[in-house]
Amino acid sequence: MAITAYPVQFSVDYPARPLDRLTTGLRIFTIIPIAIVLATVAGGTTQVTNTSGGTVVTIGTGGLLFLGPLLMIVFRQKYPRWWFDWNRELLRFSNRVSVYLALMDDRYPSTDEEQSVHLELPYPDVPRDLNRWLPLVKWFLAIPHYVVLFFLGIAAFVVVIVAWFTILFTGLYPRSLFDFVEGVIRWGNRVTAYAALLLTDEYPPFRLGA
Repeated sequence: MAITAYPVQFSVDYPARPLDRLTTGLRIFTIIPIAIVLATVAGGTTQVTNTSGGTVVTIGTGGLLFLGPLLMIVFRQKYPRWWFDWNRELLRFSNRVSVYLALMDDRYPSTDEEQSVHLELPYPDVPRDLNRWLPLVKWFLAIPHYVVLFFLGIAAFVVVIVAWFTILFTGLYPRSLFDFVEGVIRWGNRVTAYAALLLTDEYPPFRLGA
């Protein structure tokens, strides 16, 4: 049976060159600044208060948009383009940080440039492509994927540790390990696009490959 391409496509360029051993060894520290930047746009709200209990400043807001698109799909059969653009670019940025943390690239993650991480998401024609009621239950339908991704995430964590030692000694990321971690991230992106971003009604495949 031929395998059809899933609407969500993700890939990382394999670094066919020696990776920087110093930044690889210190990755857990070098990632901190860009992780803070990501948290300010992908997290909730952090408030600093004075001693009298008054709010002084709000540090960060943001995150992937879920409830708004869900309501628009159900009641208006629309997905505002700027909401789609926000979710796509935030997910791309998050993926660049994840790939950097997973040692798959030694270039510092950009906030806006694609670099070696490629993520393509379909912009839906809601009346034609999406069932208006399915977003209400996609989170439930995706539960089997969450279970599988939990164990795949543990395996990917172990693989990254192995790759860390390998890069320190050889400067190279073994291709088989690279492909596995790439596959886990790809799987996670497809589930996110289906259950959280609500971009497609096509159920994500249970596979690591494209």
